[in-house]
Parts: sequence; C-alpha cells; structure tokens
Amino acid sequence: MTRDADLRYMRLALALGRRGLGRVWPNPAVGCVIVKDGVILGRGWTRPGGRPHAETVALAQAGTAARGATAYVSLEPCAHHGATPPCAAALARAGIARVVTPLTDPDPRVAGRGHAMLRRAGIEVTEGVAATEAEEAHKGFLLRLRQGRPLVTLKLALTLDGRIATSAGTSRWITGPEARRRVHLMRANHDAVLVGAGTARADDPDLRVRELGTDWQPIRIVADSRLGLTVNSRLGRSLDAAPVWLLHGARAAPPTRSAWVRLGAEAIECATDQMGRLDMADAMARLGARGLTRVFCEGGGGLGASLMQAGLVDELVVFSAGHAFGADGTAGLATMGVTAIGARPFELVEARPCGADLMHRWRYAPPAG
Repeated sequence: MTRDADLRYMRLALALGRRGLGRVWPNPAVGCVIVKDGVILGRGWTRPGGRPHAETVALAQAGTAARGATAYVSLEPCAHHGATPPCAAALARAGIARVVTPLTDPDPRVAGRGHAMLRRAGIEVTEGVAATEAEEAHKGFLLRLRQGRPLVTLKLALTLDGRIATSAGTSRWITGPEARRRVHLMRANHDAVLVGAGTARADDPDLRVRELGTDWQPIRIVADSRLGLTVNSRLGRSLDAAPVWLLHGARAAPPTRSAWVRLGAEAIECATDQMGRLDMADAMARLGARGLTRVFCEGGGGLGASLMQAGLVDELVVFSAGHAFGADGTAGLATMGVTAIGARPFELVEARPCGADLMHRWRYAPPAG
C-alpha cells in the first residue's frame, strides 16, 4: 500500500470510530477497515456499551476473505482478556497480513502489547499513520487515561453582546431550531451532559437527546454543591429514561441526598473551596474515575466560568444569535477576575451558519512554554 492509501483508509477508520462517540465509554470509540487488493472487505466500529469491538465487527463482515488482507485500526488493538478475547489475537487468527494503526493505546493493559502480539504472530505492523488526527478523535479517552479526567466541551448560546438571558431572566429561545437541533447532536456524541445548579433550578431542563431517533441517552449531571434540586424536577421525574448523577459537597442536605439516591440517582461527593463551591478539578477527576471520557457542559454562567478558570474547557462551542440584551442582561460567563489580556487560550477551529445563527467552535491551545 502507498502512504496515500494508508492515510485514506485510516481516515475512514477514524470516521467510522466517531460513530461510537458518547455510546462506548469507558472504551475508546475505535473504527476498523479491512482491505485487500484495493477492495474493502469489512468495516466496523465499537458498538454501544463498548462491545463488540470494531475489529470483531469488521472481521465478521470480511469472513475468510480477511486472510492476507490489511486491517486499518484507529487505535492499537487490545491485548488483554476482558469481556472478550484480545482483538490482536483475533486479527492473527483471521490471517490478517498487515495492521496499520495511528497510536499506541496508553491503557496500561495494552500500551504496546497489542502491537507486540501482532508482530509475534508474524503480522507486519505500521504505526503512526494519521497520528495527529487520531489524537484529536480519541482526545476524551486519552485525557482520561493520561490526566484522569474527561474531555469537557462548553456550549454557550449567546446574543451578539454576549448575554444568555434578558434582565428579567428570560432565555428561551435565544437561538433558532437549527442550533437547538445541533445541540442535541452534540449531546448524543458525549457520554454526559452537565449543568449547574442555577440552570437546573431556573430552567428545569430534561437534558435528554430528542428528535434524533436514538434510544441511547447520555448521563445527566448536575453540579449542585448543596443539593438544592428536588426530586420533583424533570430530571427526577425521568430517571427511568436516563441516569442522573449529582455532584455535591459535604454540606449537601442529607434528606435531599437520600431522596435522590432512593430514586436511583448517583450522588457524588466532591471537594469544595472555602466558599463552599465545588472544586471542578476534583469533580472532573471523579467523573473520570467512573469512566466518563466526554462531558458536554450546557451552563450556566457560574459553572462555565468555574471550568474556564480551572483550565478544564477543552472545546468551546458558541452559538451567536441576532439579539442584543444590553448590560442589564445576564452575561454568558460569571465573574472571572480577568485583569489583563494575555496570550489567547483558544484557537478557532470552524465557523459556519447554523440556520439564522452563527456557530463557532474553538479548541483550547495553551501558549507554548
């Protein structure tokens, strides 16, 4: 295969893998393409719940024709016995002649062992193809393993002057139906949706994915240090449809905590600062320890500012709408104490119309050094 062909098939494997985002945690969202003589024999991606793996699906499609073929896998094949046998061993049994990967899996159960297992079986292994693209595709999974926390995407729906509500507190709807549908698509490819206590009480959101024809739902999380949200909220009334996790501090009201737990929610105690506010770095570490790889934060302004100040926002998605509410409207982010303009912490990834609104997406890019 030429280098160009390797890149083309690997990019296809990465695209296939992205179909599993939000549905496979704590596993990586992997894609696999099996090719022989320029013909694609099998395609697969990790299925909901993390099983079966992408390689297993693609090998099943290819059948006996996989012997002598090349497998493009968007992350090093696993080498450990878990709920299923190692994918590296399955590739060898199928008679695959060559395996192409972009990255070594940093999971200590794999970490080069998959590549080594393939080579011991006499399979040619090519590493590092489309590595930068794979780092981006697997960013949440890699962050959880390397830093112990999930990737965080912060979504803001703002007026042209950066407001999220009028002076009277009205916020529905700043953006149009196309932008709201795009938000549901974003919810669907994250493991969890997160809001702050103020948003949960003021808007009483449901936070489920709707109108996309999917039964799979993200975890719904509320950051509420004192647990002021009652079980009579929409989140409490819909616990049978999608899980609810509550991030709270040590001062949370015991009766409310007990009521949520009895209902089936998971209450997660987190560290707090001297003012009783949640330590978001600790909160994200606790979510990472539970296997989450991608969290979609939908506000409000206080929670967004806390995540920004802690350096925990990896991606920022802003929907700008053609309204202006003025200085007496509610700002998109709460007070952050910024006094000087330094290097830009975010770089623009894309900007495009979304119905009558503008969507712009930014990636955290700390200055070098």
